[in-house]
Amino acid sequence: MYVIAEMACSHEGDPALARVIIDGAGRAGANAIQFQIWRLERASAPSLPNYTVLQKLEMPLDVWRDLYDHSKKQYPGMEIIACVSESESLAFCETLPVDAYKIHSSDLENPSFIRTVAATGKRIDLAVGASTKEEITRAIGWIRESSKSPIWLLYGYQNFPTRTDDVHLRHMLQLQEDFDVPVGYQDHSDAQTPAAFWLPAAALGMGIDIQEKHITHDRSKKGIDHEAALNPDEFAAFVTMCRQVEAARGSKEWKLFSQDQEKYRAYARKSIVAGRDLPAGTVLAEADLLAMRASPPGLPPTDLPRFLGKTLRQKKCRYEQLILDDVGGD
Repeated sequence: MYVIAEMACSHEGDPALARVIIDGAGRAGANAIQFQIWRLERASAPSLPNYTVLQKLEMPLDVWRDLYDHSKKQYPGMEIIACVSESESLAFCETLPVDAYKIHSSDLENPSFIRTVAATGKRIDLAVGASTKEEITRAIGWIRESSKSPIWLLYGYQNFPTRTDDVHLRHMLQLQEDFDVPVGYQDHSDAQTPAAFWLPAAALGMGIDIQEKHITHDRSKKGIDHEAALNPDEFAAFVTMCRQVEAARGSKEWKLFSQDQEKYRAYARKSIVAGRDLPAGTVLAEADLLAMRASPPGLPPTDLPRFLGKTLRQKKCRYEQLILDDVGGD
């Protein structure tokens, strides 16, 4: 099970806030933190409605290098994924170097860029929200033209926050069937609702082992990308929940009973007992016997036919267990 802490733009263009978020992900035990690294002049045209906002969010590449160094020094076991959207940032990320790349669904029809990312040989997390089967198939084909990079498909409904009825968790099973690669869930539920926890838990229960979850420094500030983002303490609880669900899933194979299960069987399984006081010489009928919990456990109800029509050799009090030596061989 692999948990990705998605920082997105929750840093609000402030490196200090970015460090708070990195620390929250690292202390929580996330498997990876995801940076969105881009050069605005190469990624977006000024005609974009939120262009001026993006200008405030952009951080210089040397700042990203410092953040990378901070993460690797403080949390060496936590991988760093770079979500990139243009070649200059990609080239920069290769100098760090990052552990994997995320390609946003907006680039699924960008063959040149996809091939360039694939040429790095790093794992590619391909976001496929609001994408057709044909678009995904084609993008995977472009990756395979350039490399044997591992491919993960990340599915999420692209609305912040996502309404529960829109999630369609089972579509991830179709993605697994169609493409035979690992599939992950990007949860964008309202972070202030229980769904922010139980929807990912439901996905884990379905066998979806990759979870991408937004993390922020302080959701109450209502900054950028806050709607679906957990605070650091909440993110720690989220990771703990994921690990617990993973442990609870266990395995599907038949196993020997544990000591606890054997104890429960001894307590819960029923035994053959006398249904009333039975004098010696009674020819036993089904109405004379009951199946009840008893301690210690005796013969199971499956042995009941072995008593029917047999004669009791000695009296039995009500609720007393019967053994085969209690009856003659009539």
